[in-house]
Amino acid sequence: MPGPQTDDGGERRIRVAFVEDDDDYREAVSGELADHGFDVAAYPDGAGLMAALADGANPEIIVLDWSLPSVSGIDLLPRLRRSGIALPVVFLTGRTQPDYEELAFDRGALDFVDKARGVPILAHRLKLIAGAAKKPPDAAPVEEELQCGRLMLKPKVSRAFWDDADVGLTLTEFKIVHLLASNPGSYVTYRAVYDSMHYVGFIAGSGENGYRTNVRSCIKRIRNKFRAIDPDFGEIDNYQSFGYRWGKT
Repeated sequence: MPGPQTDDGGERRIRVAFVEDDDDYREAVSGELADHGFDVAAYPDGAGLMAALADGANPEIIVLDWSLPSVSGIDLLPRLRRSGIALPVVFLTGRTQPDYEELAFDRGALDFVDKARGVPILAHRLKLIAGAAKKPPDAAPVEEELQCGRLMLKPKVSRAFWDDADVGLTLTEFKIVHLLASNPGSYVTYRAVYDSMHYVGFIAGSGENGYRTNVRSCIKRIRNKFRAIDPDFGEIDNYQSFGYRWGKT
């Protein structure tokens, strides 16, 4: 698929930081991505990436391997966030079990790609992400806060409060609650909820409607976090086989 365009209509090369400890694999993937129109800066570990970012490196997307020396990719991701680095993160890994995928998304990854699927699939996903991240010049600024009944959302810091108590949502969970609370009383489809977790066009789980299982699991975790604060919490309503809504009116 074509990537983001330059002002003169040509295809812009997307800047990617790629962290992989296997020297041969890192070189091979970097070369293939370059052939697909990416400018790749490759690093053997998280320390190399962090140092480069501190020195002014400005990738648009970060691609992480899971098994990195010293600090694993899944532990490097929250370090990036704590350092104020909010770039999209994609895992490229051979650890394809659902538990790994779920953990990656819970920590804030935007995508999770099986190494066995090959670089063309990775390149396709990265171009989708880069295209989605390009906002129009007149895009509205992020609101300071959103009040919906007893719920208070602070989008700039991705925090949700119920009766002034921090619910402790992950970034992915916050995106879902923000989507629902922005449309109170209206049902939001499973697909729209799933897109908010990742990005529009994300290739979903097994089967045509496999993504619904992931959405249900995430909604269950969200409800449990609210109920830990308020046992009577019941704001998230389900319309079977269609989706969810915040509130009943």
